[in-house]
Amino acid sequence: RAVNQSRRSISALMDIRPEQAVLEDGRRVRPEDVIPGQRIIVRAGERIPLDGTIKQGTAFLDTAALTGESVPRRVHETDHVLAGTISTGGQLVIEVDRSYTDSAVAKIISLVEQASRHKAPTEKFITRFARVYTPAVVVIALILAVLPPLLLNASFSEWTYRALVFLVISCPCALMLSIPLGFFSGIGAASKRGILVKGGNHLESLQRIDTLVLDKTGTLTKGNFEVVAIQAHTMTKQELLQVAARVERQSNHPIATSIVRAVDGLPSKDGGIHLSEIAGKGVSGEYDGRLLRAGNAEWLKELGFTPDKETETGTYVHITQDQDYLGWIRIADQLKTTTMEAIIQLKKRGIRRIVMLTGDRKQTAEAIGKQLDLDHVIANLLPHQKVEALEELMKTAKGKTAFVGDGINDAPVLTRADVGIAMGGLGSDVAIEAADVVLMTDEPKQLADAMDVARTTRKIVYQNIYFALGIKAIFLLLGAFGIATMWEAVFADVGVTVLAVLNATRLLKIRA
Repeated sequence: RAVNQSRRSISALMDIRPEQAVLEDGRRVRPEDVIPGQRIIVRAGERIPLDGTIKQGTAFLDTAALTGESVPRRVHETDHVLAGTISTGGQLVIEVDRSYTDSAVAKIISLVEQASRHKAPTEKFITRFARVYTPAVVVIALILAVLPPLLLNASFSEWTYRALVFLVISCPCALMLSIPLGFFSGIGAASKRGILVKGGNHLESLQRIDTLVLDKTGTLTKGNFEVVAIQAHTMTKQELLQVAARVERQSNHPIATSIVRAVDGLPSKDGGIHLSEIAGKGVSGEYDGRLLRAGNAEWLKELGFTPDKETETGTYVHITQDQDYLGWIRIADQLKTTTMEAIIQLKKRGIRRIVMLTGDRKQTAEAIGKQLDLDHVIANLLPHQKVEALEELMKTAKGKTAFVGDGINDAPVLTRADVGIAMGGLGSDVAIEAADVVLMTDEPKQLADAMDVARTTRKIVYQNIYFALGIKAIFLLLGAFGIATMWEAVFADVGVTVLAVLNATRLLKIRA
């Protein structure tokens, strides 16, 4: 019953396994039979069976089974959706982009099923302990049954009874059952919060973290640029934004995309603007016979302009029209809503050192580090340099070193860390493969949740160890001296086992 209760704690994850898919022509087939490129229909209330891209329709998706988030997420055409989520309203036509075996849901189910195979050091110790402990107590029981009658001329029946009592008491069932169940329950409790832990060993490592190393983009920040400030000199802010969007709209650069996205009511066609892009500097183009430029301050200084001084962190895009300087637009990657709270909670949980590693500019990185009160910031790093920086930090760590990244371009660092944690890794093959722990949402607050589950698991596991060994030690002495009866021996074995198992299942009651 206890094992079944533990399994039910991850049943929400296992229930994401889709049973059928409806093709565009109305045929119902197994998800395994759908090939990439085919289109499927998902109606309101149905579970999405395969990963894909929405081609028609809008809907609210219930992602609770995957992420633990209770608030539905709105999706539109061109949005990517994952198998296992539920459309709570609206019909969707989805073009499948990968087979079922390669989908996020298949990999997640496989991960959950295999998690219990990776034993924690405590579990391994108990297994090794039992290999020595069990034959030792059997030998002691034989000695109790044989030597006193031979040496002291005592009754064989009395000492055989004592030996049997001793043997029943010494059975290591309480440890061998409750300890693995404790870690299994801990993995289940984590999964209810949208945290996938690949095994008990990683769960135990989570509560021993001394140094936490964080990526910036996609981990602490949202990972997409937004217009955060506009300074216009000769026109309104909205007019300046439209001028910038006209010259930026043909560029695929993330900064250009953020400017175009911020404009309200920009015509779909702007009359054949001819765009020239100067790598690392900006873009220029003619519109209605006027030369428009959008770029960095250094470029405009080369062209003879005097751009405003940049006083805040972020990326500035300066705008000119012919020989007039029009103003600037500041673009920045915003912190996630729970980032500040997460850092505060992690420090409260005893993390000695929190470090940020990023490939971003030093000025931007240090500004965010100061805002979050991080202990150290290392910027301008290439992927291989992140690994080198992590290794240096691991040398001075007093415990485990964890790295938290977005799971895509941080795979080498995730693999190298003592504990690799993929932030927002849902749907990313690299995240699921490289990380030891996968946080199903993009929220940093799940880091503190993961540590809470790990620490509660450790506390309950050690309670069971001390309780089982303490009770057995007392009754073994009583049994050896003939004070304990067989009924007391049964309690010391079966009774302690039941109590330890029930204590382990308390992990399932951790509030999400």
